[in-house]
Amino acid sequence: MTQTETKELQFRGGVMGALMPLLVLVSGLIYLSVMERAGTKPFWACAWVAMGVGLFLCRNRSAYCESLLRGMGNQTATAIIALWLLAGVFGKLMTAGGLIEGLQWVGASLGATGGGFVLLAFVICMVFSLGTGTSVGTVIGLGPVLYPAGVMLGADPTVLAVALLSGAAFGDNLSPVSDTTIVSSLTQGAQVADVIRTRLPLSLSAAGICVVIFLFFGGSDEALREVSRLSQGDISGLIMLLPLILVVALALKRRHIVEAMFFGNLAAMICGWLTGAITFGDIFSLPAERGVSTGLIENGIASVTGAVLFALMVLALTQVMLDAGLMRRLLDKANESLIKTRTGAETGIVAVTIAASIPLSANAPALLLVGPGLVRKLAEKFGIAPERSANLMDCAVCTVFFLLPWHIAVAVWQQVIAASAAETGVAAPSAMASFFTPYPWAMLVVLAISIYWRSRNQNDQDLRTEHGAAAGHSSDAVPASPVKPV
Repeated sequence: MTQTETKELQFRGGVMGALMPLLVLVSGLIYLSVMERAGTKPFWACAWVAMGVGLFLCRNRSAYCESLLRGMGNQTATAIIALWLLAGVFGKLMTAGGLIEGLQWVGASLGATGGGFVLLAFVICMVFSLGTGTSVGTVIGLGPVLYPAGVMLGADPTVLAVALLSGAAFGDNLSPVSDTTIVSSLTQGAQVADVIRTRLPLSLSAAGICVVIFLFFGGSDEALREVSRLSQGDISGLIMLLPLILVVALALKRRHIVEAMFFGNLAAMICGWLTGAITFGDIFSLPAERGVSTGLIENGIASVTGAVLFALMVLALTQVMLDAGLMRRLLDKANESLIKTRTGAETGIVAVTIAASIPLSANAPALLLVGPGLVRKLAEKFGIAPERSANLMDCAVCTVFFLLPWHIAVAVWQQVIAASAAETGVAAPSAMASFFTPYPWAMLVVLAISIYWRSRNQNDQDLRTEHGAAAGHSSDAVPASPVKPV
């Protein structure tokens, strides 16, 4: 049975009953975050309880269970799992090959310490995510390397961590191979190339605000005092940049990101072997006793299992939200009661897209929920160009989405940063750090300015039209007699 043929799930308590699983999940995640116990593994229990609450509240439990399974087995889930498994191994190989030491050497040689390294890390993540189109892959692939190296070079742990997430969000927002770019363009009937061209000023403006923040607040005085005592790194570790370049190059050639990551894994093994940093036994070997790791491949996969399991449970709950029809009803109500003008329509597109992204674990489904019907109808009704409505949607879905800890990209980011800090013995950021990620906030500011500026230009144009019409009618002129059409 397809999703279009599936009847909407009915819950005891109506709308509040349908909302209860989400409220339970969010409450648990916020509690763990406030108590400094956030992470994908602690989040398992919250998701499990939320699924159980929904089961007891749903009037048709069989349909509810089918909805959960459909969410766990959809294409988004399988693609995320495949990518994470390869990216987890990739991160372990890059670290074992000495890329951290290589980046330390670059930072020490160029003086890129503190805020300078934070800015460098932000740019690297921007380029990587722009080429791959995946925020999750960027965090998993680069986080284990850039985070510890940056802290060792005097970067503020919290600012560095949110710089990595900001760079990942930039690519998700702008990349031509990003699922959000593709979905936002197709649902509005716009060409991807036109959407990218017109979105570029918005994305670069938000990135520019981030650059200022990272330069001014990226350095830690305490950490900077420790830089001189640390190892100056090893230039040979820079050879591990070649696998990274290979992954980006393959992604830019429109090769599948899973294929790109697999060949990146192989390249990382070869580069590590050439420098002597990695042996075949490090990659895979028969352990001396049962229960001991077989090598870097196992360690890499194990490092992402927590995120994978949490993602499956959240995607299952996301499917329940969609099958309950809750978001559709809320968004339709907002459309009927709030949107009256073109400026209101643009503001409404941003607002409903953000609202749809809050409960959903992935941002592309949020665009699919509001794009084809609500947003496109608003754009057509108020004369908003398809490229403009696509840009408003895509930029909006890359704001609040990258702040909240129950979203997949943020949950994985928390897991990667915490694991990297624990493995290398460096300081970890606060569990609430995601709320201070600059790129989403900067994009909200940019969107507000853009909508205001367009509204002002539209008003000026209307004024000029009125003045032009009035100029043809002076007080002394004799009004023309009305002529009936023939």
